[in-house]
Amino acid sequence: MYDERIAIKGNKDGFNVIIQMDKFGDFNEMLEALLNKLKKGKNFFTGANLIITTELNSINERQAKILKDSIFDQIAVKNCEFRQKEENVKKVFDGVYEGRTKFIRTTVRGGQMLTYPGNIIIVGDVNHGAEVKALGNIIVLGSLNGRVYAGDNGNEKSIIAAFSMSPELLSIAGKITVSPDNFEKSGYPEVASLKDGEMILEPYLPDKYIY
Repeated sequence: MYDERIAIKGNKDGFNVIIQMDKFGDFNEMLEALLNKLKKGKNFFTGANLIITTELNSINERQAKILKDSIFDQIAVKNCEFRQKEENVKKVFDGVYEGRTKFIRTTVRGGQMLTYPGNIIIVGDVNHGAEVKALGNIIVLGSLNGRVYAGDNGNEKSIIAAFSMSPELLSIAGKITVSPDNFEKSGYPEVASLKDGEMILEPYLPDKYIY
């Protein structure tokens, strides 16, 4: 079956494997899909030069070593190196709707930490003691009771929205609000954003947050 999440392109120097990390649930899912794809064409890749092109900030040093060792052991390539996916290199994640978005279809429970270099949409709750960080926006289709950090690399256009807003902490572009007394349940969706460098909380209004 064709997997659009991984594309392999041949050239005179070898093969370029382009991986869309944001399309996978986690590193292990990506690694399994990649190895399965390479094994199907093992005769082509054995002894070849392989370039892995992806969002390198989505893979830590330990995972990069596991990936490289797995390819050498199971495919027996001649050489394997990594290359940053150029179109995803940005100093600041800019805009409400721009960029990658990760959907979390479960509640983020106390003690869990979730980070993503884009927008995060959570179809569930963020419980007390949970922590969520995103370079873009954070949208919670449920109750927000934990700690959330939007625009975590300085994007002041980022927003935090939830059906029910009672957070332990809100942060947008480094501006932090930690007073839970200010977030009494309103019974309607609310949006936190920055205005003149200060965080404000407003009822959700359609089209208001389009830039």
